[in-house]
Amino acid sequence: MQGKDPGWDPLGTAVEEAHRRDLELHAWFNPYRVANHTDPSRLVATHPARVHPEWVLPYGGKLYYNPGLPEVRRFVQDAMMDAVERYDVDAVHWDDYFYPYPVAGQEFADDEAFARHGAGFPDRAAWRRDNTDRLVREMSGRIKAVRKKDGKKIRFGISPFGVWRNAATDPLGSPTRAGVQTYDDLHADTRKWVKEGWIDHIVPQLYWNIGFEAADYAKLLPWWARTVRGTGVDLYVGEALYKAGDPAQPAAWQDPAELSRHLTLGKDFAEVRGHVFFSAKVVAADRVGAMDRVVADHYPARVRTPR
Repeated sequence: MQGKDPGWDPLGTAVEEAHRRDLELHAWFNPYRVANHTDPSRLVATHPARVHPEWVLPYGGKLYYNPGLPEVRRFVQDAMMDAVERYDVDAVHWDDYFYPYPVAGQEFADDEAFARHGAGFPDRAAWRRDNTDRLVREMSGRIKAVRKKDGKKIRFGISPFGVWRNAATDPLGSPTRAGVQTYDDLHADTRKWVKEGWIDHIVPQLYWNIGFEAADYAKLLPWWARTVRGTGVDLYVGEALYKAGDPAQPAAWQDPAELSRHLTLGKDFAEVRGHVFFSAKVVAADRVGAMDRVVADHYPARVRTPR
């Protein structure tokens, strides 16, 4: 329940139990998303979004902190750093939400913030990208400044939507025709973060099957391998296990071998350090045996976390 002590420490317990099993615990965050509704009165009175209503914008049926406000950027960083400093987490992991995914017919109403802070930028999109860049760069520096008692480095990784830009938009982009491009629509320059070395690893969500026309897994994986090559940033591939056996998905996802083929392809690229399967509850359910097939084909023995 919001604002109430549950009587135990969820994150502390998760860290302890993970380490007892020789697993890493990566603390997962969506920096700007407040709630899956637009009614602030449903939040407890002490919630930061209630205390600072000027920080919050409704959009697409959800509430978001406004990334264009420096005070918001500082607040969300401080909140995440609290977890880093108080708990023995092994990494900080961000999901794919920065500026929200576009919703047809709606505008993200950050006019006032742009008027106050957007001077010197050619347009609002450039200003928004700079806001996201600042969040990543500043958080990277703060995480790197923290060292655990045993000297262990805390890693910083991000799992973005799988398409930075289409090649038709930018010659540096991937051979895709995706309807969403992180650079243009989420104002997240994911390629830049890799090239600048602001993150330790990237987990692009390549949530499409091999041969999917608009975003072919077999074309995106080589693009990401080339992107990280020589940067020192590790590449782990995000896999759409949740699609396997879903009758609403294309025929390729009804084949239990589809994901196994992804891992087979990944072996051709030295940059691929591993695969991340979304989500844990689907790993357990394994509707059509896709995960069983992956294990049988690729994991004959226990795999240690890369160091």
